[in-house]
Amino acid sequence: MTAAAPRQVAILGAGPIGLDAALACLDNGWPCTIYESAGSVGANVREWSHVRLFTPWSMNVSPRMAAHLRAAGVPAPGPPDHYPSGAELTEQLLAPLAALSELAGVVRTDTRVLAVAREGLLKHEEIATPERGAHPFRLLLDGPGGVERVEHADLVLDCTGTYGLANTLGDGGIPAPGERHVANRIVRRIPDVRADAEGWAGATILLVGAGKSAQTAVRELAALVEAHPGTRVVWVVRAADPDWGRVPDDPLPQRQELVDVAERLRSGTLPGIEVRTSAVVEALRPAGDRVAVTVRSDRLEDGSPVIEEFVVDRVVGLTGYLGDISLYRQLQVHECYATAAPMNLSAALLGAAGAGPADCLAQESHGVDVLRSPEPNFFVLGMKSYGRNSSFLLRIGYEQVDEVAGAYAPGSPSSRVFSSF
Repeated sequence: MTAAAPRQVAILGAGPIGLDAALACLDNGWPCTIYESAGSVGANVREWSHVRLFTPWSMNVSPRMAAHLRAAGVPAPGPPDHYPSGAELTEQLLAPLAALSELAGVVRTDTRVLAVAREGLLKHEEIATPERGAHPFRLLLDGPGGVERVEHADLVLDCTGTYGLANTLGDGGIPAPGERHVANRIVRRIPDVRADAEGWAGATILLVGAGKSAQTAVRELAALVEAHPGTRVVWVVRAADPDWGRVPDDPLPQRQELVDVAERLRSGTLPGIEVRTSAVVEALRPAGDRVAVTVRSDRLEDGSPVIEEFVVDRVVGLTGYLGDISLYRQLQVHECYATAAPMNLSAALLGAAGAGPADCLAQESHGVDVLRSPEPNFFVLGMKSYGRNSSFLLRIGYEQVDEVAGAYAPGSPSSRVFSSF
């Protein structure tokens, strides 16, 4: 069956995956609009502009992006084996893509999608029937100046990522008592310590989290401690014996460096950095212009907890991020009860991981049918599609775009006919 071309594609988010999706739509002659809540493309990437990726340019530029840049006479980012920073990713790839003539008028900045629904239907109506797909998507938008309006689409690609919604610090993944009252004092992004060394030097800092973001932060904090004696870092790690995501014979040197730094610091080789494993944040409260933090560690031989209280100048919470699933609360999206990602893809990822988390380099896309949800013509792509799974790579997002675009291209065996408005 030949698929009818979509009359309007709505793309949520102007990050790398959203921009690549727009190019795919335009290559197929499909009208599309990118809705970006920030004032420019790549807003999430700009938040960590000082951080260097552990994957090279060759893994961060899609063939479609490269082709469009070449056609416009714009040099492709490179060299291919260079590991770009977030700033380089934005300035050398995302900004030039957004400036392409074919994307003129496609990207709408300062426009937040508040919710997506089916016009004329509620979430529980027309379950798995053709009638549901016959209703257009209804997007509630908050545009420039706070003006709200509604627009429509018949294909929606949610590429909003996860970086805008940080996880909280308390045990079990819920906020620690008092966390809400000091929320404005918690840094939930990888801090640019080098750019503001004077502001961090001599401070007592609480760092919470053990993943790559926390490892990146502690590497920079370790350099600060070495340069400015008197600076103290208390690093709270939930695992009793963290492996830091080590990959045997890791082919990515930037990633291996983070693991090496974490292991070195845990061994206590750098005075000024204290690593608390098997530990959680028990509570936080204001202490003048500082924050009092209670930490519970299960470190005694009999298993009884050790309770410590620190008064700190700064709190850095890097416990991961999760996409905003409230956007599609009124859609029939089947979510994994463990990862909060769309169910089919989550099940495929969990099955592929086996007994433990898989190396991100071993990831592969699983086809458009795995990306589908019960809601016709609605897809979650990019990092958000992985939920709590942290093994996502940009190249996977680009492959997802290929699969969705291919499914709706004329003659595709897996395509579905679009319903008109």
